[in-house]
Amino acid sequence: MTKKPMPEHEEDWKKMLTPEQYAVLRERGTEAPFTGEYVHEKADGTYACAACGNPLFSSDAKFDSGTGWPSFDQALPGAVETHSDTSHGMTRTEITCARCGSHLGHIFDDGPTPTGKRYCINSVCLDLEEK
Repeated sequence: MTKKPMPEHEEDWKKMLTPEQYAVLRERGTEAPFTGEYVHEKADGTYACAACGNPLFSSDAKFDSGTGWPSFDQALPGAVETHSDTSHGMTRTEITCARCGSHLGHIFDDGPTPTGKRYCINSVCLDLEEK
C-alpha cells in the first residue's frame, strides 16, 4: 500500500477528498446504510484509509453484520485509535485512523466472531487494495 501525503491544512483535505469523503472522514459524518461500495465486497486484500492510505483492516477480518456498513472483527495492529463519542444522545466508541486522525466509524462489542468486536466502518472511508 502506498501512503498518501498528509495535508497541512483542513482546506487541503477538502481539495483532496470528494465532498462525501470529506463529510464523513473529516466532519465525522455517516454514509447511509447499504449504500457503500464495500458493504458486500468479498475480494481478498487490505482496506486502507481513503484519506491517507494507512492500512487499516485485512479482508480476513471482514464479515457480514447485516447492518449496512462494512464490518470487521479486528483492525491491523496500531492502525486505528479509539475515542469516546457522546454525539446524537448516545455513548459510543469512535474509530479514527491512527495516521491522519480521520473518522472511520465506530466499534461495538456485539460481534459474532471470537473477538466479540464489530468495527462498523463507512465504505467511503476505505480503499481496497486487492491481493
